[in-house]
Amino acid sequence: MYSKLVSANKPKKSDLLIFLVDKEADLSKIDLPENFITYIKKQLNENAKSVSVFYNAPISVLYIDDEDVSTQLRESVRKMGAAMIPKLNSQRIKSVFITDLSQVDRAAYFFAEGMTLANYQFEKYKKEKDKNALQEIRIGDKLITQSMLDRMQNVIDSVFEVRTLVNEPLNFLTATQLSKEIKRLGKASGFSVEVYEKKKIESLKMGGILAVNLGSIEPPTFSILEWKPKKAMNKQPIVLVGKGVVYDTGGLSLKPTANSMDFMKCDMAGAGAVIGAVNAVALNKLPLHVIGLVPATDNRPGGNAYVPGDVIKMYDGTTVEVLNTDAEGRMLLADSLAFAKSYKPELVINLATLTGASVRALGDCASALFGTASDEVKDSLKASGFSTHERLVEFPLWKEYGDMLRSDIADLKNLGGPMAGQITAAKFLQHFTDYPWMHIDIAGPAWLHRKRGYESKGGTGVGVRLLYHFLKKRSEV
Repeated sequence: MYSKLVSANKPKKSDLLIFLVDKEADLSKIDLPENFITYIKKQLNENAKSVSVFYNAPISVLYIDDEDVSTQLRESVRKMGAAMIPKLNSQRIKSVFITDLSQVDRAAYFFAEGMTLANYQFEKYKKEKDKNALQEIRIGDKLITQSMLDRMQNVIDSVFEVRTLVNEPLNFLTATQLSKEIKRLGKASGFSVEVYEKKKIESLKMGGILAVNLGSIEPPTFSILEWKPKKAMNKQPIVLVGKGVVYDTGGLSLKPTANSMDFMKCDMAGAGAVIGAVNAVALNKLPLHVIGLVPATDNRPGGNAYVPGDVIKMYDGTTVEVLNTDAEGRMLLADSLAFAKSYKPELVINLATLTGASVRALGDCASALFGTASDEVKDSLKASGFSTHERLVEFPLWKEYGDMLRSDIADLKNLGGPMAGQITAAKFLQHFTDYPWMHIDIAGPAWLHRKRGYESKGGTGVGVRLLYHFLKKRSEV
């Protein structure tokens, strides 16, 4: 059970009352006897971050320390909201009513966002389910309208769809099933979907996708998602491309199981981010023409698997010497990025759990950013990263890194060497672009091995809120 966001004038009798305060807050506005107010003030003066009392109804007063800069403060407030969720669910509280007495801009909005994001569960395969109790988050703030909350709900629901897709095991989420899930969302949310099956992919000579798929008994798919409103602001589409490796064994360059292959169902998180972003754009009816491309397959060491040393001819005719079959994501993305040229795009952004080098450089706290788009686009993406706390760190695309991809027998090799792997992977992708392009390597934050604030253990849905925020700001220009 996920929680619904509701704008409300007054609390219900069953609501737990939550008051957000800071050092400027007028505590007398809380309808409590003076001795209760005195107790709360005393606790806050002694550096308590939250105070709980009971007077006709359970009441929680939470203190916001507003010393942080604006974007970090919003994140702190989100985390405060997230921190309430275990307590509320353990006490089987079904609804809360939030009153903001602080001077922090839209504190109740960000607090509710953190609560809602934290109230996710994936219990599909459990016999004994422990469903979260919290069903409704009610906000008593005239400046936060129901339409604002509905838009936020649509984005969060899209994040949850992605978390679930990433958490699904391969014995359910094959490439074919992923295309079915995309169709389901398209029908529900109003965006169009076209799926290319294996024969179509073969006819297009998408050699990268087909090579990775050789070791699998499951066929690949190539899904095209499109949101095109009648009065789109952009004459040329914005294209989003997501790596859809539904499971990655490494192929014949086999990964070790522990701490490596065992969670590789997350290798389609880039595809998930694209699916979720298009879904949110459609639900909130942004006036932008947006296309999503999702190449999908699993990567296995089956009977006819491609091997190190093979030379693969890609969709655009480029020949690639394969040095490592575990560098498979770039093979799918290369075909897709070359295919994107047919749309004459205004901008292309691809997302992928692409390299361990990105994780070693940034951990799970940020994604690596690369690209050839304008400084304005880069700055806007980075700003959206800070606003949503899905932060981006830019790396260079200097010529010397491209030199590391030279092959003796083909146009390119698919591996650059032991150093700067996240950059050489980006340089490989750049070869297949001739338009403004950005690449986001989400390998670190796409999957967490422990719960962190409102980010769930397992699939986090990273990229959805980032892309939506970026596109929304772009639609407001």
